Amino acid sequence: MFHIAPRRDSFSQAQIDLFAGLATSTLGHFSDFGAIASLEPLHRPVRLVGTALTVRIPHVDGAIIREALTLARPGDVLVIDVSGDHRRACWGEFRAYAALTKGLAGVVTNGAVTDRETLSRLRLPMFAAGTSPLTTRSLSLEGEINTPVSIDGVTVTPGDLVLGDDDGLFVVPPHRADELAEKALAKQQDETRRREAMLAEHPEWLR
Repeated sequence: MFHIAPRRDSFSQAQIDLFAGLATSTLGHFSDFGAIASLEPLHRPVRLVGTALTVRIPHVDGAIIREALTLARPGDVLVIDVSGDHRRACWGEFRAYAALTKGLAGVVTNGAVTDRETLSRLRLPMFAAGTSPLTTRSLSLEGEINTPVSIDGVTVTPGDLVLGDDDGLFVVPPHRADELAEKALAKQQDETRRREAMLAEHPEWLR
């Protein structure tokens, strides 16, 4: 049986745009909560920012992912919790095409993907725990959409902001967003000034 909870839209577009310019490593200077370092992007460079549409699947049964793609809106990040099954791939080429058609901002899963060679050539930011030729099945047994999930020990609540770049992922809940953004933006602006000054003095450092 599927459980589909109402979606949550917790961030304004102005907030999303602000975080789009912040690095995950800058956020990591100010909080241990929300950092996900165990998943790898399928290609680099990569940049992902959007709000979480969460999915939890029961190991072998990935049918509810199709329902999530139907409900998805442009700018969503599909966050898939595979309930500990890292052997089966829950994501592949044709689901990625569906995600691109819907305008998703990206996909994050603590499980595996398949069709990696094709996925690595698509303009869809994707983070996963690995690759596998063994896939989930479409059994329609059970699953959840828009309920809290756990990715690498980080609780992702529907509507949370998800950022991803070459350094990893960071999940930002609404109640911490403004404070984190203010601190991270100030640090990043300061680092930009320092970087420009040093490289202007030492252009030979750059490749």
